[in-house]
Amino acid sequence: MKNKTHNLHNFRSLSEFHKMFGLPKPEHPLVSFIRLEDMSLPDEALPDYLVLDFYKIAYKDTMGRARYGQHHYDFGEGGLVFTAPGQRFEKPVANKGKGCLILLHPDFFLSYPLAKKIRQYGFFSYAADEALHVSEKEKRTLFSVFDIIDEELQARTDDFSQEVVISQIELLLNYSSRYYKRQFMTDKAANDHLIGKFEKVLDFYFRDEAQLENGLPSVQHVADRLNVSAGYLSDMLRSLTGLNTQQHIHLRFIETAKEILSTTDLSVSEIAYRMGFEYPQSFTRLFKSKTGRTPLEFRQAFN
Repeated sequence: MKNKTHNLHNFRSLSEFHKMFGLPKPEHPLVSFIRLEDMSLPDEALPDYLVLDFYKIAYKDTMGRARYGQHHYDFGEGGLVFTAPGQRFEKPVANKGKGCLILLHPDFFLSYPLAKKIRQYGFFSYAADEALHVSEKEKRTLFSVFDIIDEELQARTDDFSQEVVISQIELLLNYSSRYYKRQFMTDKAANDHLIGKFEKVLDFYFRDEAQLENGLPSVQHVADRLNVSAGYLSDMLRSLTGLNTQQHIHLRFIETAKEILSTTDLSVSEIAYRMGFEYPQSFTRLFKSKTGRTPLEFRQAFN
């Protein structure tokens, strides 16, 4: 039996999104603030998945069930979800709950520092089940920013309007970074469990010669094994250990390489090929960049 083919709709503009969900035309063509209760689902059937050509920041008091990979997750408490341009997400369901969303086209902040900085906010690449859950106090703070953005977009446009909205967007993103870090720290039991699984994935990979011959595992490979997004895994690890996923992989690579160098008579070239490097020089360069010594210098010093 063939898998069902999911259809997809790509929203090219904010106006198209507004029209689809029964909203009046946006006050500004590149940025929009929407109360979820003002939205209505179209009469015609929506595609299974939606893709936007703009950023979306959405807060929902009750998010219901969201699908990620092969699993569904229940968001009883609600939360904040971030979507970057080009990301695919499931169509909304009837019981949409209360909340709001901001649609933000990248052209809105061209020539502003946020155009480059927004790519540094890793949570835009998180999966649906990695939403930001906020306390009542944090929620009030966020909604004070939402309200300023809403009021500014409804007010008469002047020379300062764009700067004010962009500054509020950046404030919202900075608050979200702070609250995500708090979430990483307070959800210690779940994250400790995830770190334990992460260590086991690396252990298995570096002890399995058949896998290791393919080269060092990618961040995406490890994240897929853990059923989390690559961005969330790296940010969680950095918050709790000070090192991101790539740095942990390199650390494990150094540990494994040192073990082989100190316990076998294999040549550096043989070790390089065993660890999946096509060229021994690449192995030597990475080893030296992490230890300050070449593999031969390490072996001589060890002996």
